[in-house]
Amino acid sequence: MGRAFEYRRAAKEKRWDKMSKLFPKLGKAITIAAKDGGTDPDMNATLRTAIKNAKAQNMPKDNIEAAIKRATSKDADAYSEMNYEGKGPHGVLVFVECATDNPTRTIANVKSYFNKAGGSIVANGSLEFMFDRKAVFEFEKTGEMNLEEMEFELIDHGLEEIEEVDGKVFVYGDYTSFGSLSGALEEKEIDVQKSNLQRIPTSPVEFSEEQLIEIEKMLDKIEDDDDIQQVFTNIA
Repeated sequence: MGRAFEYRRAAKEKRWDKMSKLFPKLGKAITIAAKDGGTDPDMNATLRTAIKNAKAQNMPKDNIEAAIKRATSKDADAYSEMNYEGKGPHGVLVFVECATDNPTRTIANVKSYFNKAGGSIVANGSLEFMFDRKAVFEFEKTGEMNLEEMEFELIDHGLEEIEEVDGKVFVYGDYTSFGSLSGALEEKEIDVQKSNLQRIPTSPVEFSEEQLIEIEKMLDKIEDDDDIQQVFTNIA
């Protein structure tokens, strides 16, 4: 498959290390999951995943509980999940996933980030075929793990690829298999550190260091917006 998103993932994690930005995004994901599927993690796999991801980033328990409670509050914000697609500096393709209580504000902001960088928003669906949507799980490789055996066991749950990189195991499947793979890994009592849906470019593009600096400036602006949950590009 190729790990074309690794560059962006590492860059994003470095920026998201700023807790003032990270925790609100994680909290919003928890609130949305709880509002959509109920506040009991045992009965709501999406909420369970959101909580695990928050804990993996050391989000305090009080913050997690507060995010769940917000889902049932009569004053809770009604979040809308939406996507925007665009072309940035040097033709880089960008897929933006948002969760917002004010779509008008969000689209205005997203358009401004692209426009100021010399790019533009394109019609939704224009870039869909340029990315494969995958369920991605990450966990530590332990001594007793047999990855060949695990691969065989997870195929029936939608596994497409499993690989080890620097002591970490990455499990990939089609996005429709997220729930099945998540449940199978839970049954195997594997401590999944991160799990989410990634958009992996089908034709990643190489950019020069100078070009990447310009691209990253725009991506920084986008990802600093509280309404933005995830950003994906076709950077190789």
